[in-house]
Amino acid sequence: MAIEGDEANGEKIFKGRCAQCHTITAGGGHKQGPNLYGILGRTAGTIASYDYSKANKESGVVWSDQTLFEYLLNPKKYIPKTKMNFPGIKSEKDRSDLIAYMRKVSA
Repeated sequence: MAIEGDEANGEKIFKGRCAQCHTITAGGGHKQGPNLYGILGRTAGTIASYDYSKANKESGVVWSDQTLFEYLLNPKKYIPKTKMNFPGIKSEKDRSDLIAYMRKVSA
């Protein structure tokens, strides 16, 4: 089931909290973190051109609205030993908005 959210607010959140480490465009390069284009439905740690942590590669997580929603609350708790150094987004609304934006731009 798709999480509903405000895509415009999600874009602001992405630009303010994610874009310094990630891109989300088709064919876009990686930054400190991997390009997130097409993340929904993909297994964590599987883009061959990005050097993921062992924890991420071995997590078995398949990214969906729900797994992203849970992960974005506290990435280091969701995938212990991930190298993603991000404190998380506590607001459920902000996480929903961000996921709605990511779904829209990376489909």
